[in-house]
Amino acid sequence: MKRSRAIAGTAALAVASLATMATATTASAAPAAAAYNGACGSGYQVVNSVPVTGKGTVYLTYSAKTGKNCVVTIRNSPGAPVYMYTYLTATNGSSDYVYDSGQYRSYAGPIYLAAKRLCVDWGGTIGSVSVNVSGSNCGRMAAGVVTHHRPAKARR
Repeated sequence: MKRSRAIAGTAALAVASLATMATATTASAAPAAAAYNGACGSGYQVVNSVPVTGKGTVYLTYSAKTGKNCVVTIRNSPGAPVYMYTYLTATNGSSDYVYDSGQYRSYAGPIYLAAKRLCVDWGGTIGSVSVNVSGSNCGRMAAGVVTHHRPAKARR
């Protein structure tokens, strides 16, 4: 009886070790999320962000001093230039639509909009993956509505 308990205990320890190793392998294989890089300048604080699935993150920042929002789209891993796009506008249509697009190695933007006490629409694209947030941050932290876009797969 004692021997079977020892074998069972050893087997349980081996299974737990394998599970831990699998978790560690999975965690290290996932790309690191893009951290905010401070591109908007001093005084701008991150008030919202949304991931561009598997590619990077779009950050919405705000400066209480200037009353401006700033958006920047950042890749998880800088590399060869890819198409990137970032935009910002007031949800109610009272402001210009500001954007930046091009072939970038690490980030698109920063772009700025005076939007104190206004809801904003913002988002970004990295390669073929886009994310958009509508009606957020209406003078306070608010999630808004997030939509993701991926191109349709080609039919064979």
